Amino acid sequence: ALWPAAAVEVHTSKEVNAVNGTNLRLKCTFSSSSPISQDLTVTWNFQPEDLSSHEPVFCYLKEPYEPPAGRFKERVTWDGNIERNDVSILIWNLQPTDNGTFTCQVKNPPDVYGTIGEVRLRVVQKVHFSEIHFLAVAIGSACALMIIVVVVVIICRHRRKKGQEKEMEVADAEL
Repeated sequence: ALWPAAAVEVHTSKEVNAVNGTNLRLKCTFSSSSPISQDLTVTWNFQPEDLSSHEPVFCYLKEPYEPPAGRFKERVTWDGNIERNDVSILIWNLQPTDNGTFTCQVKNPPDVYGTIGEVRLRVVQKVHFSEIHFLAVAIGSACALMIIVVVVVIICRHRRKKGQEKEMEVADAEL
């Protein structure tokens, strides 16, 4: 009899932008039809934009293993939690040479087949002015304008009151 093949589903963002010189958490989660196995393995690889050969980034087998060589040596750390089905990593000091596609593969025996998560990383020199930034500037400007209006109104009323008091003093002096 044939048993239905169990599969691991891996979930990542499709694309991530990050600023040059910053750190980035590459999030990867998984689901499996089997309980988490002691033999669970996680493999992170990298494909540069120039499509040269794949490079190992990180490996997990009972414990995290950082790469012994390559562009990510001493720049990547484990940031996952197996019990929460999180197999994320943290990359330090991003550089333009890190532009490319990262793959996250999880094998949880007997679930050894399934999807491979892919996330494309773009390292940019600065963050683009987004709608959130625009909204924050608009709200901040509106608040500043309201404060200025209130201060101007208070100053005008104060001067008007002083002017009325002087007129009263002049009128009293004439009597």
